[in-house]
Amino acid sequence: MSALTPASEVLLRHTDEFTGRRVLFAGDLQDDLPTDFDAEEVRVHTNQYHHWQMLDKSLQENVQFSLLADAEFISPSDLLIYYWPKSKQEAKFQLFNLLSQLPVGIDVFVIGENRSGVRSAETILEGLCELSKVDSARRCGLYHGRLEKQPEFDPEGWWQDYMVEEVTIKTLPGVFSQDGLDSGSLLLINTFEEPIKGKVLDIACGSGVLASVLATYSPKMKVTLSDVSAAALEASRATLEANGLQGEVIASNVYSDIKGRFDLIISNPPFHEGLQTSLHAAEMLIRGAVNHLNIGGQLRIVANAFLPYATLLDAAFGSHEVLAQNGRFKVYQATRGRPPRDPKKKR
Repeated sequence: MSALTPASEVLLRHTDEFTGRRVLFAGDLQDDLPTDFDAEEVRVHTNQYHHWQMLDKSLQENVQFSLLADAEFISPSDLLIYYWPKSKQEAKFQLFNLLSQLPVGIDVFVIGENRSGVRSAETILEGLCELSKVDSARRCGLYHGRLEKQPEFDPEGWWQDYMVEEVTIKTLPGVFSQDGLDSGSLLLINTFEEPIKGKVLDIACGSGVLASVLATYSPKMKVTLSDVSAAALEASRATLEANGLQGEVIASNVYSDIKGRFDLIISNPPFHEGLQTSLHAAEMLIRGAVNHLNIGGQLRIVANAFLPYATLLDAAFGSHEVLAQNGRFKVYQATRGRPPRDPKKKR
């Protein structure tokens, strides 16, 4: 078993509650606790593709990756363990989706770090499942209650949209920049002055804003969008459709499911895993880019100015340039050159 998060360590203080139960894990689970969990049966529903990848080999058909939980998949469970994410609206969306399909009377445990706002679980589930705190340790809170009333849940009612120039951006709870275009992505978009041609890959696409805005002004651009978030993938598909754009949208943990090479890779890469700062995805993005770019192809990313991406870019590409910067962000570009000629090979 890999290192457990503080939330999982708190849960393990209550193993007697779970023995002999059919447990459903859901929410922002970031470790492999379910693979070695003492219960009659363990199922996991996750909205994160890289979490599904981590659990799939052990749990196989007992782990599901999707935006919405499948009623047939979750219905055998008699106890829910929900890991609180950093977005309150995302938590509400996921909990209402799960609890609308789970039987009244089911035991519900909610666990999360205090700084994530897990305390608001009591308010969100008021009238549906009266929660009380049963443990507080490792800066986490564990809450328990029993489902008294199934919530109404209509996924269509959770969609929001906003405009970037004349492009409609469709979005869902938990998707990056849900309420409007972030200043980093705007800085990146503004570095493109000419229409783009060729194959473009948008990694960590969120609501699809980068690819959709650029494709609107670049009719000869062929786009592929990828993300680990099921909500982001649905939002990107909806954004493309709303603007009459064509593109492939795929679940991929950076390059895990990416085939072929591209002329341009763009990204506003995440630097958090849950609440923790993590450069892992951005490092994978930069180091792997050379293998996914055509000769002369470019990687163009925006990042907080304090992050050490210049060194990573130089190590992967040999050099980089800064196309734009402001007080908070820098836009970096690196170009894939020709590989050095092998002196042993004849011309």
